[in-house]
This record gives sequence, C-alpha cells and structure tokens, in this order.
Amino acid sequence: MYLEIKNLVKSYNSSQTVINNLSFSVEKGQLISFVGESGSGKSTFLKCLAGLEKINSGVISLNGKLIDGKDVFIRPQSRKIGYVFQDYSLFPHLNIRENICFNLDNKYNKNFSKIIELTNLNNLIERYPHEISGGEQQRACIARSIIREPELLLLDEPFSNLDANIKFSIRDEICRIIRESNITTILVTHDIKDALNISDKILIFKAGIVQQFSSPETMYCEPANCYCAEILGDINKFQIDDKIYYIRPENIKIVDNSANSMYVEKCFFQGKEYKLIGKFKENIWSIISQKPVKVNSEVFFDYSKQDLIFFDKNCSTFFTS
Repeated sequence: MYLEIKNLVKSYNSSQTVINNLSFSVEKGQLISFVGESGSGKSTFLKCLAGLEKINSGVISLNGKLIDGKDVFIRPQSRKIGYVFQDYSLFPHLNIRENICFNLDNKYNKNFSKIIELTNLNNLIERYPHEISGGEQQRACIARSIIREPELLLLDEPFSNLDANIKFSIRDEICRIIRESNITTILVTHDIKDALNISDKILIFKAGIVQQFSSPETMYCEPANCYCAEILGDINKFQIDDKIYYIRPENIKIVDNSANSMYVEKCFFQGKEYKLIGKFKENIWSIISQKPVKVNSEVFFDYSKQDLIFFDKNCSTFFTS
C-alpha cells in the first residue's frame, strides 16, 4: 500500500487519548475523506501525518518509506507532504506568483507553468490575496502544495470558508486538479455531501476509534453501526417486535392507503422534491415526497423489508455505557 497507518496512538495525557490504535491503508492516487464530529481527532491525525504532532506509538509509512515509528521520525519539511488549511494561509504582502514560489527549491520551477494552467490561475498570478476571491485563494494554496510534487496531500476543511453559491463548483474544480495530478489525498471534512460525492473511500472516526472505512456506496447502504448510519444522512428509527430498525427516507414510498401513516408537522421544498417531517411510533421521521403536503395532514407510506437496517441492541449506547 502507498500510505499505511498501523496501530497509531496519540494522547496528550493518560486520560485524553485522541487517536486510539488507528490502522488503515490507502492506494496511490486515492482520495480519502476523514469524517467525524468536532473534537474527534481528525485535524490531530493530519498533524501527525505531517509531523507537526508526535505520535505516542504506531507506524506511518508513505511510498514504501517509514516516516514515523519506533526510533524513526522524519522532520515535517522532509516528508514530501502538502498541507492545505481552511483559512488559506497566503502571505498578504506577496502576490500569487510569489506565494506559490515562496521558498521553492529550484528543481520544482519547471512545474510552474503546468500547475498554473492546471489550477486556472493564469490571469491572477500578479494579484495579491486580498484582490482575489476565496475560491481563487484556495486554488492558489493547492497550486503552492502540488508544485512541490508531494507524495501526499492533506486538506483540512478546505471548503468551509467558501460561500455556499460557489462552494460546489470550487470543490469539483479542486477535485479535478487532484485527480489529474494523481496525488494521494486525505480530506478532513464535516460536510457529508463532500465525502459522498468526491471520495474513493470514507473513514468515519469517533471517540478516537475508526468506526468504518469503506466506499461511499457501502458506507451509506451498509453502515457498520448506528453512528455511521446517522452521520451520513437522515435515517428513520422505529421498533418492530422489540427490535430497533432504521431506514433511509428515500426508501419509503408514499401510497394511497397503508397500515403505516404519519401526520406531517413540517414540509420543506428542496428543489426537485419535498421533505416531510413528522412522528411515527414516537420517533421523528422524514419522508421524501414528489408533491407538497399540507401540514397536519396524514400521509400513508410503505417500505420493503430488504431496506431495513438492523444493528445490535447495544449500538445506541455503545459510546455512553
């Protein structure tokens, strides 16, 4: 494997283990999304990869070379890892050309024209950071990283500061740049849509422990536990014969008549469809409808048993018991 993490442990004291026995591997050119709630250790993990935080134990290997482990610690500047932060971190007194080439080894100068064209910055290189948009600044940060031919690119919430109306176009543009450069990338994000739309694999993290590491399709349709199911999107919970089941809203079909019904408390227009919110068997449910439904009216629905998701009875209290 191109990137291999084995039994990585990071703690700040005996009672605060941020990363607990983390192990996974990545193939060259893959884009991996690292997903988890705030404080779960996502950014700390990136810093461990970059060498900005020292690990307590475990092994990190990149491109066949041990960069962190017992008696081995490769300094951050020698790891060939690019790091892009969410706040752009461009020097305000330097123009875009100077920012990209700042402290650049002469052997990488040959990459400048190609990278500028790839990132579509041709007409912006003489401007200063305050003279270009947030999306353009982020592309400049990407250019500054990949011109140095990194073996691994780390993106820490790179889209969170972008306006909603341009976020998706910038996200797709940056994804295109990464794909065309064939750079192995780890993206930390809190936006599940980003993870589902652009990742080869998703890694879900909670309480310092990997919960699931698989393709977006497997993660969404076959979640490992209820936490993974809930973090990836709306999911409805209900009980059948003393067992708790879950089902995605899109797997529920509105029908003319059924033993199952829900009184609509809210109806939201979401572009091509409507999202209905109400209670079913004392649980808050959401159902997708192709037509608007009046609030306080009753809707009948049905579902297929094959779409039901079942977890062990201890799943919901796994992290609190």
